[in-house]
Amino acid sequence: MTKLFATRFALVATMLLLAAPAIAAQQEDDGAPPPSKPGKPISAGEVLSGELNAMKVRDVKNAGKRIAMYQITSEPRRLPAPNGLCDLETGPETFQLVTSSNAQASQLKSFVGKEISVKVDEVACASDPGQMSEAVVTKWSLVKKQ
Repeated sequence: MTKLFATRFALVATMLLLAAPAIAAQQEDDGAPPPSKPGKPISAGEVLSGELNAMKVRDVKNAGKRIAMYQITSEPRRLPAPNGLCDLETGPETFQLVTSSNAQASQLKSFVGKEISVKVDEVACASDPGQMSEAVVTKWSLVKKQ
């Protein structure tokens, strides 16, 4: 009887030794990403940098005509009050650049797919239907790289 007990005890001890590292690893990595920190604030006069993307969207104000929409993908940034984080945990990462003239649009067209920097004069959370970005930069100027 003691031999049977010793055999079972040895089997259980071996199983625990093999399973312990897996249990410890599972407890360390519970699958949840680490809590994200809010992005650094951005306000008028500061520079926003990121990759420039272009998309063709339909202009609801102009009989559905297809127009180019430009967007910067950046690190998360907090906007000034009252916009704050735009109902996101970390702040917006995509910023639509509103072009006020054909000159601005053609200026951006040559930088699509590249890293650019713009000086932000006015920024707000996206609120209109059809906006493809989390935030909208309505007044901006391109920063030339040295």
